Amino acid sequence: MSALKLAVIIGSVREGRFGPVVAEWFTEHARGHGAFEVDVIDLAEAQLPLALPAVSPALDPNPERPAGMLDLTERLAAADAFVIVTPDYNRSIPAALKAAIDWHFVQWDAKAIGFVGYSGASGGLLAIEHLRQIFNELNAHTVRNYVSFPRYYLLFDEEGRLREPDEPAAAALAMLDQLQWWADALVAARTVSAVA
Repeated sequence: MSALKLAVIIGSVREGRFGPVVAEWFTEHARGHGAFEVDVIDLAEAQLPLALPAVSPALDPNPERPAGMLDLTERLAAADAFVIVTPDYNRSIPAALKAAIDWHFVQWDAKAIGFVGYSGASGGLLAIEHLRQIFNELNAHTVRNYVSFPRYYLLFDEEGRLREPDEPAAAALAMLDQLQWWADALVAARTVSAVA
């Protein structure tokens, strides 16, 4: 059986962001898990206008997109599952992440999604809760387990390594196991034609 394609999405595009450090840590665990072929998608490398097409992607699932977004669209479509790495911005998600989600529709449909959050006190949980609501509307399945880094700036050292790695590693493994189970189930389910 071939490896599941997992897209790890760095949701923040802010200058000086910490997301790439968290994503690198998680990606190492995802690759070590053995079930996934991992593709790291950095939204800072995509053209993500906030102005959306006039027609909802629910009605037109393949709208004309900016040329700078085509690579992102192809990589999202190819993925069997996703992990979103996100901070909290004002108790919600980064605008660039919301734009990436809203520019797409079928790319998320019936796929499994996990979350790695980081921020000050909440550890990204406020953003994760908003993302659960958003992806439910897009018919994606969010797994229960997640990884959270409250006060991340105290948890990682100057080289980007966790000072106490065991508990986050166990959380990552639990989430990856759930993600694998759901992604396998949903890949199989997507091969079955819907009954009219």
